[in-house]
Amino acid sequence: MTTRSIEAVDRVLASSGAAAAIAYLNGGVPHRYTAACRIDGDVLHNVLLHDKQGRIRPEALAAVPMRDSFCQFVLRDAVLCTDDAAADMRLDGHACQGVAICYHGVPVMSSRGELWGTLCHFDTVPIELSDEEFELLQRAARSFPAYLAGT
Repeated sequence: MTTRSIEAVDRVLASSGAAAAIAYLNGGVPHRYTAACRIDGDVLHNVLLHDKQGRIRPEALAAVPMRDSFCQFVLRDAVLCTDDAAADMRLDGHACQGVAICYHGVPVMSSRGELWGTLCHFDTVPIELSDEEFELLQRAARSFPAYLAGT
């Protein structure tokens, strides 16, 4: 098995762009989806989504009210890691609790140091994320800003 690294993420970003880097990140985890989501006021826009099943992004994920997204917790707490949202008391009663079952997300800061949005892995079934892959997600979030300017 090839060791995955931030250097590899950076190479993919430089040679093929953000969508290819999202696909690279998704390739190392069991999660169906990996996404970059941009904050625009009270709305979260899913600007890049990789789906292991190769389906087109569901319209319901294109723009989501912040209050209905797990990303709000990333913005508040700097990360959100839940392997099983249904069993996570922090998420009791949340609109996405029965939709996204696992969610692992980190903030993305713009190149000017402002909050741009989130980078996350998620799925509709419970899934654990290894510490190594979570660290890679965190480090990748720091590499993405220059490649997300137009999204």
